[in-house]
Amino acid sequence: MPDPRFFSVSAPKTLNELAAIGDAAVAGDGGPERLIRDVAPLDVAGPDDLGFVDNPRYVEAFRRSRAGACVVHPDRVGLAPAGMGLLVTATPYLAYARMARAFYPEEAAASGVDDRAIVHPSASIGEGTGIAAGAVVGPRAEIGRRCVVAPNAVIGPGVVIGDDCRIGPSSSVYFCLMGNRVRLYAGVRIGDPGFGFASGPAGHETVPQLGRVIVGDDTEIGSNTTIDRGAGPDTVIGAGCRIDNLVQIGHNVRLGRGCIIVSQTGISGSSVLEDFVVTGGQVGVAGHLTIGKGARIGAQAGVMRNIPAGARMGGSPAVTARQFMRQVAILNQLARKKADRDG
Repeated sequence: MPDPRFFSVSAPKTLNELAAIGDAAVAGDGGPERLIRDVAPLDVAGPDDLGFVDNPRYVEAFRRSRAGACVVHPDRVGLAPAGMGLLVTATPYLAYARMARAFYPEEAAASGVDDRAIVHPSASIGEGTGIAAGAVVGPRAEIGRRCVVAPNAVIGPGVVIGDDCRIGPSSSVYFCLMGNRVRLYAGVRIGDPGFGFASGPAGHETVPQLGRVIVGDDTEIGSNTTIDRGAGPDTVIGAGCRIDNLVQIGHNVRLGRGCIIVSQTGISGSSVLEDFVVTGGQVGVAGHLTIGKGARIGAQAGVMRNIPAGARMGGSPAVTARQFMRQVAILNQLARKKADRDG
């Protein structure tokens, strides 16, 4: 159960109210006016709690659950235990996410500039925005309405941040134009120089990085992720992207809308990921490549060539998922044959 020291639950809600929030239909026992007070996992939920079932692995927990209500796919309605109210939808996890956020909305931060923050006189701070202790806002920076700049964050000169953004503690944002409703978690680094240099007999000469970082609306960027500014063209993060912790995005990279980039992925300079590309953990993408719309790259894959739209890839160097599984099967067969020969 959520620890009340850290999380504050909102008022109870009827099944009808929850159905409206999650675009679901009310079924099961208890009626549309049944009150639900909290959310909880199915195995520990009680009569006042809401759970959900989406993964087939948890069907048995659903059958045994004492939850007062559950968000469920139509195909599993008949498996519900007696006494449980149901919120029926074709997308249970998405609906549950919306309902859970209704129980635990993000707390509004206090507005105003803390006395221990440093805000340059030429900076513009929107109505309802809070600047916490230790934060620094540079000259000519523009921060929109209802934003939060957490302790020790740094907003560099000329940076533009839209409305309803949250800049996490100890983050730094330079050379950036940011949209609305963007969330940076702790320690994010945006706009540092890209890894660009020219080599000669006397050593390496750093190439000036003269581009920006453009971050689209509704994007979230995880803790300790780094996004380099462009070398001349901009680095672009499309609207609605979800970028995990510990991701490295090089200069001039372009992410389309709704990309999902999982932890420890590294994307080299000037590569393009089109809309809704997904990379698993520890994926490496070489520079100057294009990954087509909706492609999915399996964990630890090494991408060394362009990938067409919709492809499913795995392995290093990355090949189609089917070919990768064949390679694994053949390797296992060879290993077994060798073990048999060796006794």
